[in-house]
Amino acid sequence: MKVLFLGRKSGTSAHRANALRRLGHEVEILDIFECVPTLPLMGVWQRYLGSVGLASLIRTRVLDQLAGRSAFDLVWVDAGGLVSRELVQKLKQFAKRVLNYNAEDPYGNRDVNYWVQYRRAVRAYDLVVVVRKENVEEARSLGARKVLLVYRSADEVAHAPIQLSQEDRARWATEVLFVGTAFAERGPFFAELVKYGIPLSIYGNGWEKLNEWKTIRPYWKGPGLDDNYSYAAAIQSAKVSLGLVSKGNRDLHTTRSLEIPSLGGVFCSERTDEHLALYEENREAVFWNSAEECAAKCHALLSDDAWRHSVAENGRQRYLKNGWTNEKVAEKVLEATFG
Repeated sequence: MKVLFLGRKSGTSAHRANALRRLGHEVEILDIFECVPTLPLMGVWQRYLGSVGLASLIRTRVLDQLAGRSAFDLVWVDAGGLVSRELVQKLKQFAKRVLNYNAEDPYGNRDVNYWVQYRRAVRAYDLVVVVRKENVEEARSLGARKVLLVYRSADEVAHAPIQLSQEDRARWATEVLFVGTAFAERGPFFAELVKYGIPLSIYGNGWEKLNEWKTIRPYWKGPGLDDNYSYAAAIQSAKVSLGLVSKGNRDLHTTRSLEIPSLGGVFCSERTDEHLALYEENREAVFWNSAEECAAKCHALLSDDAWRHSVAENGRQRYLKNGWTNEKVAEKVLEATFG
């Protein structure tokens, strides 16, 4: 098929576009964020004002780029926080189907008004894909015609284990790793891990804004690992990789839940119903309910090489068996769209 992909040209959005290409489809990415003007307080406009006015400008810029173009079989809108209902309706003039895939929680309140345009547009899509159970009924209540629930997914290429040199292993070697953005509830959690003597390495953005920054700072190694190689190298070189869900995002699993086992890392995360459905506890992954329990599990893993290696291997095999990979999820999405 000929697919127009409205999403970022980087990160997990680009991974999904590449998965469609590997499935044999002709994919053109139109990065909608390149249509956003560079103005002061743009983030505030989107987060607190719901992109009112901005969405109309983006619609005009997108349609200008599509003027005179031949038809597509599908438009895949990834996330879609800046895509208005009017733009979705116009996109139907260029494609047989228009779908939305959103791994965030556009029905919650963590992001204030950022998802106003998305919620207005839900009823216009031919398919809405969500990753949390609550979102199914929430989408239907806003008039969604068809809703598909999936787990998030890791990428067959970007998150495949890589060959590392001895120099790279030494460069990235860590005991207990966390890669992720700082949220308010994460400050006290990591400060408590420090108190319990966990040898942490933290990569991510926003940590300096937390009240606990003075305690956490010695363990912060740098900003988020945005390139595939650094991310893979860090996880493969860590003895234990932590996974935290976002409370504000109502997460019961995250992309880390798939990416860490895919890369052969030891997945040590919060105990949730979805994590327990994905992996057998203490055999394929390790779970906890508190910082104290997390610290105890980390100490146990660090002191038991055989158990740690077994969890890593079993976790990767279970991930492969579960089949939550970008290509397989894309196939489910396309089947639901055209089936």
